[in-house]
Amino acid sequence: MEEPAVIKALAALAHPIRLQIFRALVVVGQDGLTPSRMAEGLSMAAATLSFHLKELLNAQLVTQERLGRNLVYRAAYDQMNGVLGYLTAHCCQGQECLAPAAQAACIQGD
Repeated sequence: MEEPAVIKALAALAHPIRLQIFRALVVVGQDGLTPSRMAEGLSMAAATLSFHLKELLNAQLVTQERLGRNLVYRAAYDQMNGVLGYLTAHCCQGQECLAPAAQAACIQGD
């Protein structure tokens, strides 16, 4: 993954609402969510959600698919894995960045 794409992805995730949206999409997995379900679940206005989804789409962190009359959004795992791979390779000199206690906390969501 190239540095500009990593910067764009990290910038998109640096906003608390976009991080919340991305986390919600990761939790539901490949089933994805429609904007109305996301707005309801996140207690967010549709216009606000739309604005932030566009930013996540622009950073290629989410995908969008039309199923009938609905749009379904999903987390783009390949892109996120690319960002993590870039950080590991370029920022941690190819070694795991987190100590074992920090890794356990990340896995548990603490």
